[in-house]
Amino acid sequence: MSAIALYALAALAEIAGCFAAWAVLREGRSAWWLLPGLLSLALFAWLLTRIDAAFAGRAFAAYGGIYIAASLGWMWVVEGARPDRWDLIGLAFCLAGAGIILPAPRPTG
Repeated sequence: MSAIALYALAALAEIAGCFAAWAVLREGRSAWWLLPGLLSLALFAWLLTRIDAAFAGRAFAAYGGIYIAASLGWMWVVEGARPDRWDLIGLAFCLAGAGIILPAPRPTG
């Protein structure tokens, strides 16, 4: 599976898990929401370890741009708030950074 697909799936799993906690703590939903939320966060962690990177920190840094894109998509689709131009400008910078960090050529050894 490609890094982009893994990052996208990891982002959805992380956002779903965090949203479950948000729903319980901010919206008064049942504590039972935390169970699928915890499972979703565990899936997120597992998916992120599938990224082909020599260092966890580099994989996590590149993931940041994808996470921001998925978060804005979640805000739009699930919460009904359309991203504004500032969201999209910030996203462009984040994706550019992620696009530089992960595939950059690095010396071996």
